[in-house]
Amino acid sequence: MHHESPIQRRKTRQIHVGKVAIGGDAPISVQSMTNTETRDVAATVAQIRRLEAVGADIVRVSVPSMDAAEAFKAIRAQVETPLVADIHFDHRIALQVMADGVDGLRINPGNIGSLDKTRLVVEMAKDKGIPIRIGVNAGSLEKDIQEKYGEPTPEALVESALRHVSILDELNFHDVKISVKASDVFLAVGAYRLLSEKVDYPLHLGITEAGGLRSGTVKSAIGLGLLLRDGIGDTIRISLAADPVEEIRVGFDILKSLHLRQKGINLIACPSCSRQEFDVINTINALEARLEDILEPMDVSVIGCVVNGIGEAKEADIGLAGGDKRSILYYRGKQVDRVENVNIVDVLEKRIRAEIAERQAARNDA
Repeated sequence: MHHESPIQRRKTRQIHVGKVAIGGDAPISVQSMTNTETRDVAATVAQIRRLEAVGADIVRVSVPSMDAAEAFKAIRAQVETPLVADIHFDHRIALQVMADGVDGLRINPGNIGSLDKTRLVVEMAKDKGIPIRIGVNAGSLEKDIQEKYGEPTPEALVESALRHVSILDELNFHDVKISVKASDVFLAVGAYRLLSEKVDYPLHLGITEAGGLRSGTVKSAIGLGLLLRDGIGDTIRISLAADPVEEIRVGFDILKSLHLRQKGINLIACPSCSRQEFDVINTINALEARLEDILEPMDVSVIGCVVNGIGEAKEADIGLAGGDKRSILYYRGKQVDRVENVNIVDVLEKRIRAEIAERQAARNDA
């Protein structure tokens, strides 16, 4: 069940954050941000590696001080994932992390000092090919813009973003991506839609401060889903008050649901009812836990009965339709076996990993 997405993506310029292309025809990238104390190098490196393991394309690290910048140098030396440094107010920090191998900056040119200081940062970024993200948040708009609009509005966020863009334009710097985030879904969606009409820079999508794992996932799925369906968005970050690893998982789940990008197992499962022939919920929970290390795209259908189970199983790479004591196993659309219900999890995991090994062998032989 491999569907092409009907979404026509907005045409944007392309930039590179390290090895990751953003914009143009590049896949929509998924990123997260560390929540460790950056000066704790070991903890930050460990968290970045956990994010790498679940497929993070880019990781952002807050660098609030020169001490943190020193720690960043050590962090950069120990991880392979492209790193973006999040910096406010002090241009010296930006200069330091660029010297130490950062792949991207998140700054707002209007708040890191005088134009001369901004010019120093921009010139070094230009020399090193380091892109800059302009990150506007509804909660931190400039005072004059707040007074002009009275409250955060889409127009206010976009005006703030364009103000920062104009500074970089004047310095002939165009290696830029932009975000206009808000915690309110309608405000964020309105701002991104308005901004997309005014610039061709790649856009970094996010519903900021979205909340905990459940509520933040719902908010992000609705907000980003509306924008992505419009073809807007080149990279995404899910902002959750939760383990950052969950941000990556949710991000890829959103992209998978819109057929915009496939990574990992796409589990198709019924919510279960009295027709179920085995415990669907516990089976899915067990499979998710066992298969979380897999990044290879694959559709796996697990349905508790034959009413919808056979049809779903035939469309998946691997599918299972519940039966009395023994369930029907499908592989590439064809029935291949019957599985004792007590062995479903073990059999499916074995079959999935065998399929991945077969695909990898075929790629190696090609």
